[in-house]
Amino acid sequence: MSAPYVLVLYYSRHGATQAMAKQIARGVEQAGMEARIRTVAPVSSNCEATEPSIPASGALYCTEADLANCAGLALGSPTRFGNMAAPMKYFIDSTSALWLSGGLINKPACVFSSSASLHGGQETTLLTMMLPLLHHGMVLAGLPYSESALLKTRTGGTPYGATHLAGRDNDRALDADETQLCQAQGKRLGHLALKLMDSSH
Repeated sequence: MSAPYVLVLYYSRHGATQAMAKQIARGVEQAGMEARIRTVAPVSSNCEATEPSIPASGALYCTEADLANCAGLALGSPTRFGNMAAPMKYFIDSTSALWLSGGLINKPACVFSSSASLHGGQETTLLTMMLPLLHHGMVLAGLPYSESALLKTRTGGTPYGATHLAGRDNDRALDADETQLCQAQGKRLGHLALKLMDSSH
C-alpha cells in the first residue's frame, strides 16, 4: 500500500491555476504529507476528439484511483463565468461510482481558483466547486482569518479558499500574499488529513 497523500487536482489553461497548485502542494508537504499533483484533460466541442491517456508534458492526468485513494483533496480551477471550467466539471461528473461507494466520505478538501479580473467570479467559483465535494461527504476547509494576508491582500485571497488575480493577459505571477495563502491552505489541509486519518483507525 502506498504512503498517504493529498491529491492536488487542478485544471489550468494559461498556467495560473497550475502555479497555485504547486504552492498548495508545497504547503501540504510542510505539514508532513506527500502531495500528488494531477490535472484533467481538456474537453472539446468536437465529439470525435480524444485526448491521449498520458499528456505529452506537464502534470499527469488524474485517475479514479488517484482520487479514491487520497487522504485529502485540493481542487482548483480557473473561473468560467462564476463557475469551474468545463474540463474539471466533466471529470467530477464522472465520479458517480466513487460517490456510490462512499470512498471520499470524511476526507478533508479545499478549493482554489484564479481569474483574470479582480471581481471575476472567484468566490462563486469556489462555492460552486464545494457542492460536489459536499455530495461526496467530504469535510470542507476554508482559510481562517488567523492568516493575516487575508486582511491585507489587494489581489487574491478569500475565506472560502485561495485565489489569484491573473490579470487581463493571464500573465501576472502570484504575489507574496497569494503565495502565502496558497501554502497556508495546503498546510492546513495536510494537517487535517493527518488528524482525520488518525481518528479513523
